[in-house]
Amino acid sequence: MPVKIPATLPAAKILTEENIFVMDDARAKTQDIRPLKIAILNLMPTKEVTETQLLRLLGNTPLQIEITLLSMASHISANTSEEYLDAFYRSWDSVKDTKFDGMIITGAPVENLPFEEVDYWEEMTRIMDWSQTHVFSTLHICWGSQAALYHHYGIGKHALDEKTFGIFEHTVRNPRHKLVRGFDDSFRAPHSRHTTIHKEDVEAIADLEILAESDEAGVFLVASRDGRTIYVSGHAEYDADSLAREYARDVAKGMKIDVPKHYYPGNDPSKSPAVSWRAHANLLFVNWLNYFVYQETPYDIESIH
Repeated sequence: MPVKIPATLPAAKILTEENIFVMDDARAKTQDIRPLKIAILNLMPTKEVTETQLLRLLGNTPLQIEITLLSMASHISANTSEEYLDAFYRSWDSVKDTKFDGMIITGAPVENLPFEEVDYWEEMTRIMDWSQTHVFSTLHICWGSQAALYHHYGIGKHALDEKTFGIFEHTVRNPRHKLVRGFDDSFRAPHSRHTTIHKEDVEAIADLEILAESDEAGVFLVASRDGRTIYVSGHAEYDADSLAREYARDVAKGMKIDVPKHYYPGNDPSKSPAVSWRAHANLLFVNWLNYFVYQETPYDIESIH
């Protein structure tokens, strides 16, 4: 939350130069507060796990948030029962006339397919188009980010010779950007994907800015210049054992899979991994909610366009 101090206080200028968010009395008095309406389009097969991961991060703020869970009408889930979806999820068609302060579009285990061959791609494109006029800021994760960059900007994804799988070190490129306020110069984050986007393709789009990247894992954080769309190539929301469960699953299937990099102590899967990304994961979601949703979205939500 912002620090509220008089605009003329000498500390105000210093704090602003240090990238600390300050708010003067005049602005504070004009602020009205209401619950933020956040939609989550959950494309992951283990929906309950992903819900918990995201809600844990969204709940770690003093803001009141109203969540709407969305699922694809054009896709039959093989891992989540119809009863569960009927009880907790809504279709996009049922909310398409509703405005939301923010939206999260998750990853999905379909990255090896061309976008157009994903069975719900047509519905996905309608939702992404709708989000541009009905959502103030949308956070895209992993495949969700690749899909949106492809649909909105024509940026393609590329198959990797080796899966990017593990915990990787990242460097902040623009420490003055609001999304990375409070970040260390370098930080760690999980990745689990078979495809990537090329840095030069993103840099060729004037409307996009790369905020963080990794020498090993590539581009990590991208934002549109107006902050209305955010793209995260990894899985900051992952639990301590998420990569371990994925690794065990693939081993059980007899797949050829390397041990997640920089994850297990001594690279030994028999040892419990130490969490080294949770603080920055929380900061990422708090910054998005605060600076790109709460501080910017209009009080009259119907005026979002």
